[in-house]
Amino acid sequence: MQYGKYTLTEIISADVIRKRIREIAQQLSDRFKDEVPIFIGVLNGSFIVLADLMRAMTIDCEMDFIKLSSYAGTESTGTVRLLKDISADITNRHVIIVEDIIDSGLTIQFLKERLEGASPKSLTIVTLLLKPDVAKIKFAIDYVGFEIPPDFVVGYGLDYQQKMRHLPAIYRLEGNNL
Repeated sequence: MQYGKYTLTEIISADVIRKRIREIAQQLSDRFKDEVPIFIGVLNGSFIVLADLMRAMTIDCEMDFIKLSSYAGTESTGTVRLLKDISADITNRHVIIVEDIIDSGLTIQFLKERLEGASPKSLTIVTLLLKPDVAKIKFAIDYVGFEIPPDFVVGYGLDYQQKMRHLPAIYRLEGNNL
């Protein structure tokens, strides 16, 4: 499909995403049925994933956001910068980190270490997308929506230069327009 000057190829449809988000929400609701976990969304990309996940939850839960930066255009900068911290006290709480995508693993590694320093009761990681061929992480991701190849993708919260987050599915960005 053409989107302005960009060619996009759909790799995960909106219906398939919705179904998988509902499955993860049910698993989390079952796991934390006697608790009130706090979801920490990683801005900007996770806001759509987090909104849909929370609407599908069948238990009480809270949310907060953190904003990190590790990309310039399509490339990782190799460092993580904290742009906005959480405001909630997560000490002795069940914390669920919600990511849109785990690519190199740099951001999730930084975030895991930072939040573990606040002594949560548990730390669970949820990501819509995982690129296993490029992710360099030494721990398991608890809930993965989909594993994808190391292509650059947009839609459902993921962007290219702050554009295309609003698209309802996941698309591979094609061509030499990057």
